Amino acid sequence: MSQDFENRLFPVLPSVIQHFGTPFHILDELGIIGTTERLCSVLRRACNLYRNFFAVKANSNPEVLKLLFKLGMGFDCSSEVELVLARRVGAVSEDIFFTSNNTSARLFEVSRADGGCILNLDDRGLIARVPSPFPQFVCFRYNPGAQRVLDSVIGNPETCKYGVPHEQIVDAYRQAQECGATSFGLHTMLVSNERNWECHAETANMLLDVAGLLEDGLNIRVRFINIGGGLGIPYRPEDDPVDLERLAVAITQTLHTFASKRGWRPRLCSENGRYVLGPNGVFVARCITVKHGYREFRGVDASAMASIMRPPMYHPNGGYHHITVFESPVDEPVVCSVVGPACEDSDRFGWDRMLSLQEGQHVIVHDTGAHAPEMGNNYNNWPWPQMLILRLDGRVDMIAPAQTVEELVQRRYQYLAPQRSFTP
Repeated sequence: MSQDFENRLFPVLPSVIQHFGTPFHILDELGIIGTTERLCSVLRRACNLYRNFFAVKANSNPEVLKLLFKLGMGFDCSSEVELVLARRVGAVSEDIFFTSNNTSARLFEVSRADGGCILNLDDRGLIARVPSPFPQFVCFRYNPGAQRVLDSVIGNPETCKYGVPHEQIVDAYRQAQECGATSFGLHTMLVSNERNWECHAETANMLLDVAGLLEDGLNIRVRFINIGGGLGIPYRPEDDPVDLERLAVAITQTLHTFASKRGWRPRLCSENGRYVLGPNGVFVARCITVKHGYREFRGVDASAMASIMRPPMYHPNGGYHHITVFESPVDEPVVCSVVGPACEDSDRFGWDRMLSLQEGQHVIVHDTGAHAPEMGNNYNNWPWPQMLILRLDGRVDMIAPAQTVEELVQRRYQYLAPQRSFTP
């Protein structure tokens, strides 16, 4: 978390804990606004029509989406529920970038409802499945294959499931033209949590090369290039943040070179979620057990699998979240793992951290604004925690209640309802 966020939160945290109880996620409204404005202002130097389509999968809380939409962001959606959530906060038509894979007929129908959206197709085989009338404006997700060898969460482009292969991309646009499309976008998504600005600059350059192929082969001038998400954040204290300034300079030069040669330039878009929200949220839990076993363990009143799935999912090669203790130390720090109660050894917020943590004290798990709550599950039927937000005026609002035992029990009993029975 930033020092500014800490300065705002820590003075009021004891009273927040007393009022709401633990565990909880808490977001920083001022930080979200500042991060959003900086991202947009810097990248608008490269393209004054730049727009970020916030990846709803990063945090789908309606209050968060409402705030981001007011700040001018669109939404990147990948499911029916994400489409519905985006539309309920006011997004329409080209405010919504819809990318899916293995798309069902129902999902295509949902995508075209309520004014439609920017349809981003993942496979040229989906063209025949798009309901009639075929949209005049369509986009394709590009997969460069072996042209880009990347070490990322998403994986090597040549082996991952996403996108239209390089050798098929021109034909995909040709088929869309034959179906009646007259306006086009171009998209890719290659990396996740990448802090090297050069990688993102190369993605913009790559898409402009493909845009040139489409103009030369089909006389198509794409309306925009969407370089995807993946702007990383420094989860570890020693990590450097991505250099947005240098990225903007590089993309500006690339767009200028393209325009000098072609006489036109596309808009610039992205779909960053983690960069916008990740550092502007923390998770707070209370230590309830101290275990001296073969190793040292500190148990808290929340399951990592229900609250912050990144550590259990990506350990040992990723998923790190920095952990600090809110209270002043009462003894010497020891190497310990911070664990939850779920019946899985991987139910941990952190492995082998040097902490002075005793019963009754509180841990702060940093950078949980994005992906942490969204990836939680109910394994062992542990409930999702509540979500709060620290407002500009210092007020703290609950924007999502914790799941209750009765809620989880009733969900199981619904399977016994007579109307679900069928006798063939």
